[in-house]
Amino acid sequence: MDKMIVHGGRTLQGEVSISGSKNSALPILAATLLTRERCIIEHVPDLSDIHYMLTILSMLGCEVERASGVVQVKASHINTEAPYEIVRKMRASVCILGPLLGREHAATVSLPGGCVIGDRPIDLHLRGFEDLGATVQVKGGDIHILASHLQGATVNLRGKYGPTVLGTGNIMMAAVLADGMTIIDGAAEEPEVTDLAEVLIKMGAKIHGAGTSRIVIEGVKELSGFTHTVIPDRIEAGTFLIAGAIAGTTLTVSQVIPHHLEALLSTLADAGFDLVTQKDSITITSNHLKKPVQIETHPFPGFATDLQAQLCAMLSTIQGVSTIREHIFPQRFMHLAELKRMGANIELDGATATIIGVNQLSGAPVMASDLRASAALILAALAADGVTEISRVYHIDRGYEGIDKKLNKLGAYIQRSSPDISY
Repeated sequence: MDKMIVHGGRTLQGEVSISGSKNSALPILAATLLTRERCIIEHVPDLSDIHYMLTILSMLGCEVERASGVVQVKASHINTEAPYEIVRKMRASVCILGPLLGREHAATVSLPGGCVIGDRPIDLHLRGFEDLGATVQVKGGDIHILASHLQGATVNLRGKYGPTVLGTGNIMMAAVLADGMTIIDGAAEEPEVTDLAEVLIKMGAKIHGAGTSRIVIEGVKELSGFTHTVIPDRIEAGTFLIAGAIAGTTLTVSQVIPHHLEALLSTLADAGFDLVTQKDSITITSNHLKKPVQIETHPFPGFATDLQAQLCAMLSTIQGVSTIREHIFPQRFMHLAELKRMGANIELDGATATIIGVNQLSGAPVMASDLRASAALILAALAADGVTEISRVYHIDRGYEGIDKKLNKLGAYIQRSSPDISY
C-alpha cells in the first residue's frame, strides 16, 4: 500500500490550476443514464472515484470513452443492477439510483461504501423515491426500487444535520422523467447541485430554483444528450489555499469560482491572511500576523465540512485558542489523533474541537482515515519539522488529482513509496 513521504519545512509559492469537481462530476456521469444519446463531459478529474463510476457505467451496459479529461458516455441499452464488488468502494455510487429509476422505473444497487466519517444514511433518498411512487426494499445488503410509473410530488429533504447533496441530485434525476410537477423542499444549495441542474436543463429538463432550498421540476417525456464542462473543485481549491496559509509566502489558485469559497475566504481573512480575488483566481499571502478563529461547519454557503480537517491542521500552527464545531458530520474528527502524533494540541468535546496552537509540529508516521483527513495530514506535514510518512494514501487519490505533484511544483518535497512485497 502506497505511502506519501513529506519532507517538511519547505516554503510554497507560485500558481496551481484547480481540477474539475469530483462531487459535481460523479452525479453528472450518473445523469448520462437518463438518455440513449451520446453525452460529453469535459474537465473530468483523473481520480479513483471517477474510475469507479466509469466502471459502474460500463457494467450497466454503457459505452464509455475517456481521453485527456473528456469522457463520452452513450447509454443506448442498460441494465438496472449494480453489484457489490464495485459499489462498495464509493458512497457516491448511490447517485445512479435516481437516473435508473427515472428511466427504467427499477434499480437494484448494493448499499454503498466510501469514507468512514460517521453515520451518513441514505434514508432521505429512499423516502424521496417513495414519495414519487416507488416501492423500496432493502434486503441482503441491496437496495431494490420498483415503480409502475413515477408521479410528481412534494419531497422534503431536510435531514437531522442539514440537506442531503447526493439526495437532492438523486431526486432531481428521478423526477425529471416523472409525470407532473415535483417540488423538493429542503434542497441542498451547493454549487454541485446547481451544476447538475444545468446539465439536466441542457438535456431538456424543466428545473427552476436550483441553488436555493426549493427546487421545482416539471417532468418531461424524454431527454437528449449534452456537452458540459464540470465546475472547478472548490474543496481542492480550498485545500491549496490552506496549504498556502500553513506553508506558503504567496500562492495563487487559478481556474476557480471565488464565490464558491466565500466562507473559507472570510475565515482566512479573520485569521490574518491577505487575499486578492480576481475573476477566476485567488491569491493568498502570509503577513506573519496569524490569529486564532472560531468557526462552525454548515451547509453551503456556510463553512464546508470537507475543509474542516484541513483547517484543523492550519490552526494547529497558529498561536492562541481556536475552535471548530462540526454540525454536518459530528463524528468527523478521526484526523485529530494523527495530528496529535505530530505534536498538535487539540481537545475534543462532543462535536467541538478546541485547538491550542503550538510553535512547531514534528514529522511522524501517521495514517489517513478518510479523504479529507489525508489532505489535512499532508498540510500538517508541510509545516512540520522533519519527515512525515502518511499511510493509506489511497484515500487521497479518491478526491485530489495529483496533489503531491502539484505541491511539488509549488516547492514541496513529497515522495511516493510502494512497500516491498515479499512471499
